[in-house]
Order: sequence, then structure tokens, then C-alpha cells
Amino acid sequence: MNLIASIKECIQAGHPVTVEQAKELYESATDDEIQALSLIAKARFHKLDEATYLIMSIVNYTNICVAKCSYCSFYRLPHDKEGYLLSEDDVSRKVSELKSLGGTLVGFNGGFHPKLRIEDYAKLFRGIRTRFPTLEFYEMTVAEFMFSCKVSRITYAEGARILKDSGTKWVTGGGAEILNDSFRKRHSPGKYSVKDYFDAQKEILDCGLGSTATMVIGFDESIDERFDHLNVLRDFQSMNHNNLASFLCWTYKPYNNELGGAEIPTIEYLRWLGICRIFLHNFRNIRTSVLTKNTDALIALKYGANDFDLPTEDEVTQKAGASISREFDAILKVASDLGFKVRHRSPWPTRIQ
Repeated sequence: MNLIASIKECIQAGHPVTVEQAKELYESATDDEIQALSLIAKARFHKLDEATYLIMSIVNYTNICVAKCSYCSFYRLPHDKEGYLLSEDDVSRKVSELKSLGGTLVGFNGGFHPKLRIEDYAKLFRGIRTRFPTLEFYEMTVAEFMFSCKVSRITYAEGARILKDSGTKWVTGGGAEILNDSFRKRHSPGKYSVKDYFDAQKEILDCGLGSTATMVIGFDESIDERFDHLNVLRDFQSMNHNNLASFLCWTYKPYNNELGGAEIPTIEYLRWLGICRIFLHNFRNIRTSVLTKNTDALIALKYGANDFDLPTEDEVTQKAGASISREFDAILKVASDLGFKVRHRSPWPTRIQ
């Protein structure tokens, strides 16, 4: 049996393909072959002519961060004159703007602020929820959660309990980038090991909070490092009852930071997202990134993705060169012209049951 036929058989049976199979597919298959297999995988969970979206914002409440990742254009060290920490009123003004644009979800993302304890975050999020009871919120990223727990000198289990008791529902899988320790030592040694990341995410899930999976490609990572990320993620999902609700892959923006470089071509992103759909057999929702690929991201709906955001702001990626359009009708028309019926969805994605 040839490679394409054997992978097709695995997909149809709901079985995982091997790293070796997926790597050979990525390196040798045509665009059409990857696209066709990704749609077979997508069809296990979704109608092929349908897609969902959200209007949302990512509110960056502080740019003060001591991680010093080489690929980040956003952070400022403590005492930098360009550093900031928004008040609850400041954050509320940003949330109000999203609401006026028809948004329903706010994600919060900041940095590794050395003076903020987990209780400080819980207080901020609780205050914002009280002011905007009709909106939903993704509060913190796993990476920020980890740092805050360390600063607070508490365990991840204790930190997750504090957030949950304050009303938090979700902590996103942000800050993952490439989950490979050699990559992390090169570019973000001040963050965490891969094992530490998943230890924290497991405590978040075990506490009853929701979480997601993310990945960023286009740095200087090798294909083997990319597949390490997918493999450890797939194993974690299997060991945790498929509780991660979605997987989002976006692309590195190389402007205004230490690492620099160039953006990867759109076709590389599409092929990789197709591989993600094929490889991550235990993820129902594969999401494409309008934030970093603009309307080109919608082509990924033909490579296995089923969902996307229409962001109103995200200073982290905008500082690195991302451009955001609020012409939502025009963006949705692109999806429609590609042959998709799009609908606005609930902020909470459906997991595999």
C-alpha cells in the first residue's frame, strides 16, 4: 500500500498516523494530495462547505515582561519608559470598543510581569466580568499563568483554583510557540520546559477550567521540531480525555524584534495546517489565523480548518507587523466566495465527546 492510501485508511478509521508518515507526506506529497487528505480528516467532524467564526479582541493589559524572547516585538522590561500596565478602567474601554463592534469574546494576554501575583489577575478579570456580563472571556495564557504561579510561590493546582474560584472559565494555550526544548533554549530560555508547560496545562484542565492548543511556525524551527510539537500535543490530548477544545496555528511575524527573518509563504502555512488536521486526529476544531495571514488564512478552510477569528486588536502581533481589518463583511465575503457557508458561533468550542 502506498503512502497516500495508507494515510487515507488511518484517517477513515480514526486512527493516528505516525510521525514518519506525516513527515514523508509533508515533504513529498503535492498540495492537492495534502488538501484532499485534510478534507477527509475534517469530514469526520464537520460539513465541508461550512465554517464558523468569532468577532473577538485580544486585550494586552501589560507589555512588561522579563522573558526576553528573541521573537517578540511587544515586550518591554521593567522601568522601560515605554512599559505599561493598564488599569481596570483602561481595559474596560478596550472591551467596550469590542462590544460596539459586535464582538462576543475577549482574550487577555500580557507578559511575565514580575510584580503581578495570581490574585491580581483574578481581581482584574472578576472586575471586567462584572462590568460586561453578556461577554465571554479567555483569561490569561498558560505561559503567563505559569510565571504568575511561580512569582506567587504557589503550585499550579493552587493557581488554577484561585482563578476558578474568582469566576474564570478558560485559560488559553498561548505561549506555546514551538513545544521543543532545543527551540526554547535558543529563543525563549526564560520561559519554561515543554514538560513544565504541560504540567501546568494539566492542572488547569484537572481544575475544571477549559483550555486550548496553539502553535506558531515560521521562526527558524526545523521540520523535526515542528513534528515534536504536534506529537507531544497529540499525546497530551489523548491522556487528558481530549479536553483541549481547539488547535490554532498561526505564523511568526518577523518585524521589530531581535530574531528578524522573513515571513513564510502562504502555501507553506496551508500545507502545514493540512498536516495538522491529518495528524491531530483527536482534535475536533482546527483554527486558521486571519490575525497573521489576513484573508489568505481563509484558504485554509480548504486544507482542513473549520474555524477562524475576526480580531479587532492584538498589540502583540501588530507590533510584529500584523495588520488588522475591521471590514468584517468583506472578510466574510471572501470565505463565501471560496464556497463556505459561514456562521457566527458560540465562544465555547465543542469538544470531542
